[in-house]
Amino acid sequence: MSQLTSCTPPSKKYQPGGLTILHEDKDILVIDKPSGLLTVGSDHNKSPTTAHYLLNDYVRKGNPKSHQRVYIVHRLDQATSGLIVFAKSESAKTFLQDNWDKTDKHYFAIVHGQMTKKEGMMTTYLIENKANNVYSTANTNAGKLAKTAYIVIQEKKEFSLVDIHLLTGRKHQIRVHFADSGHPVVGDQKYGNDPGNSKRLALHSKSLTFTHPFNKKMMSFVSAMPEDFNRLMGKR
Repeated sequence: MSQLTSCTPPSKKYQPGGLTILHEDKDILVIDKPSGLLTVGSDHNKSPTTAHYLLNDYVRKGNPKSHQRVYIVHRLDQATSGLIVFAKSESAKTFLQDNWDKTDKHYFAIVHGQMTKKEGMMTTYLIENKANNVYSTANTNAGKLAKTAYIVIQEKKEFSLVDIHLLTGRKHQIRVHFADSGHPVVGDQKYGNDPGNSKRLALHSKSLTFTHPFNKKMMSFVSAMPEDFNRLMGKR
């Protein structure tokens, strides 16, 4: 069960299937996205079922002619679960994106092996190639600075559960940094050549803290660790 603060319960009517709305007001929507659901369609994946599509249908109350819509503020990879905030106006979107570097973002990840350093910071410059693969580069002019802080919070022989503080928000940043460290995220076929220990990518957006675009109050949302993470770590 997800927990949050500063929330207004969403209307029970016209609830979209396939995701959980944690908070709704006239300016923003905060959802808990399951693994496997796209945030928004792309040139590489034109799936008609996305969080963006479901929420557009939700705010239009099923009326395709309605002018109501939601706006993308940030994204999660399709295989990543957890918290996403959407805006309900251009001005709210602009404020949230302009202040995104001030948003506090934490993730849970299960990675392969036991890390030598139980707490640390990974800092590299990331660049994307034409095949849409992201990698670290020594060319600071070509790459974008990426900083990932982490603390190991549980270990077993083959896996480590890590609490990640995402200090920048580059594409595939967490996945690339942990693959670079020799401890790729469990379930990551793209960067880790995962042998199949998990049916999903073991990466979860667990908390977001940000300033509301209009009332300027600080808002915090928390999503509990997925049950399959607990099973993988042997807790249940």
